[in-house]
Amino acid sequence: MSNLLVSFDFDRLGEPREYRPPADRVLEGDVVCRSWDVDSAKDGKVRAGVFESTPGVNRSIKGETWEFCLILSGVAEITEDGHDPVTYKAGDCFIMKPGYLGTWRTIETVRKVWVTA
Repeated sequence: MSNLLVSFDFDRLGEPREYRPPADRVLEGDVVCRSWDVDSAKDGKVRAGVFESTPGVNRSIKGETWEFCLILSGVAEITEDGHDPVTYKAGDCFIMKPGYLGTWRTIETVRKVWVTA
């Protein structure tokens, strides 16, 4: 029997995948990212997990991906190209649609829940 209810157990995420954004996308700082995959469906086309980033600024390029984000902790300033910056903190959520281009400035280490499709 499959488990159709999946909980995010933040105390038992396991070992993260740690990486840095591609060097050509880093605009400021030494950004270190960590990501934990929690679940996926539809042959990996829909995914969910937890992401963390240390302070710095990098280019954010969504391509064909749709992403829902819920900020758990920290502060980030996100600026879509041609628009004013928006500051997000714990409890805030937003969607980045396919084709999004902009910058992601992590002011205080950010941890978020993400769902992509």
